[in-house]
Amino acid sequence: MPTPVNQRVQKRRESLRAAGLRPLQIWVPDTRRPGFAEECRRQSLLVAKADVLDQDLRDFMDAALAELDSDSA
Repeated sequence: MPTPVNQRVQKRRESLRAAGLRPLQIWVPDTRRPGFAEECRRQSLLVAKADVLDQDLRDFMDAALAELDSDSA
């Protein structure tokens, strides 16, 4: 026999589904994991280096930003 909490959860899920929604599970990095901060730093440094050295990337990003600016005007 379902517990009152399970009944409430099931009712809530049914109402969300009736509203046209569906459940979605996503997995994200565990920020508490050892080495997480170091890996973030490593990746950030790679991106920063690419920003400085890769002219094609800068041109692409500048064009994308200009397009966003023109769309918001």
